[in-house]
Amino acid sequence: MKIPDNERLIVAIDLPTAEEALSAVKLLLPAVKVFKVGLELFVKAGPTIVNEINSLGGKIFLDLKFFDIPNTMAGAVASASSTGAFMINVHTLAGGAALKKCEEALTKAESPTLLIGVTILTSFDKATLSEIGIDAPVENSVSSLCGIALGSGLDGVVASPLETARLRKEHGEDFLIVTPGVRPDWAGADDQKRIATPYNAIKDGADYIVVGRPILKADNPLDAACRIQEEIKGALA
Repeated sequence: MKIPDNERLIVAIDLPTAEEALSAVKLLLPAVKVFKVGLELFVKAGPTIVNEINSLGGKIFLDLKFFDIPNTMAGAVASASSTGAFMINVHTLAGGAALKKCEEALTKAESPTLLIGVTILTSFDKATLSEIGIDAPVENSVSSLCGIALGSGLDGVVASPLETARLRKEHGEDFLIVTPGVRPDWAGADDQKRIATPYNAIKDGADYIVVGRPILKADNPLDAACRIQEEIKGALA
């Protein structure tokens, strides 16, 4: 899948209202083509926010991380694909049967939509996994869940930049890796624990990087986005 260089940056517009989100999109569109709509904005603004951003010229990654019984997940995936989002996600922890059912639901959808699986959240570390009863190292869990996702027919996975190089080595090049937890050198880590710079994330094999607060909270968000785009170009070169 050929991805235009200027579409590899996904800006997470995790904002509380549609008005704020649309203002951010309009401000950033000269430099950014792809935006992530997550739970906070989707619950507040509803599915129409996807269509509104599309009408402005943006593309949407709908980040709702569906995780339920197989039939419920499949129905949610089918509904999500009808919003006009070009990419949606589910939790790989739901297991292979649920992931396959979701993939099958998308094959029947009217519009083509990429389906990717969340592995281990970037706010998790070994201590967090141990707390919920998973004793395997984070990177082992991520790789195992990636294998389940790809074996179930998904187009790719969401994984932190610290696992990207290993996933490429173990699972090949023919799948998408969407990488959150990306922080430029000039930004703070916030609540992310497994992070890397935009340059290193792309260099290690990420297809898309997701950046939110370092752009939205910058003194000049458009300039911050442009600086990250330059890092991406440097890594691709």
